[in-house]
Amino acid sequence: MKNYDAVVFDMDGVIFDSERAIMECWIEQAEKMGMEFMEEHFHACIGVNLQKTREIMLKAYGEDFPFDEFDKQASALFHAKYDGGRLPIKSGVREILDYLKSSNKKIALATSTKKTSVIRRLSEAGLLEYFDEIVTGDMVTHSKPHPEIYLFACEKIGVKPEDAYAIEDSYNGIRSATSGGLRTIMVPDILPANDEMHELAETILNDLNEVIEYLDKM
Repeated sequence: MKNYDAVVFDMDGVIFDSERAIMECWIEQAEKMGMEFMEEHFHACIGVNLQKTREIMLKAYGEDFPFDEFDKQASALFHAKYDGGRLPIKSGVREILDYLKSSNKKIALATSTKKTSVIRRLSEAGLLEYFDEIVTGDMVTHSKPHPEIYLFACEKIGVKPEDAYAIEDSYNGIRSATSGGLRTIMVPDILPANDEMHELAETILNDLNEVIEYLDKM
């Protein structure tokens, strides 16, 4: 099997166990505002940037839905609970980052989250130094599932997309990386792998420790 030069990670649901944390804050804020079916609509927003999230929510709840206020209050709940390094890290994160560094592979991040939040979370977790480049949702024009963010990440680390792996948990992330020409590994988080994901991803694994074993065979 062809070798690889780099791995590009998604962040929420891959590096941090944050998808559930964010969802819980959304549901809590929705209950305060008397809104129903928030979990269902949250699932549709997994893997996309803030602009796309706004579009999804306005479509779901109407054009008069006060999305910015909702987002502000839900974010405040999240920061109160998880800032200061309290956000859980997914199993195998440090191990796979150490493995890739020792193997002289480039490491990048391609996340729909805005840059200020990304830098803060990675810094608080002591993970920032592992990444050669970081591309965030506010650095690109198009949200996942468009491939722009993955193509930009590969450009910044100087590798061809076909020579890089992407590690993703979301449907939109797998669509984004695959359409960009990267080899994709899905490690499901909230959303289980469906038929489309089995077709798009090179492999689907349970956790990052299994990813190490898989990459070690390259």
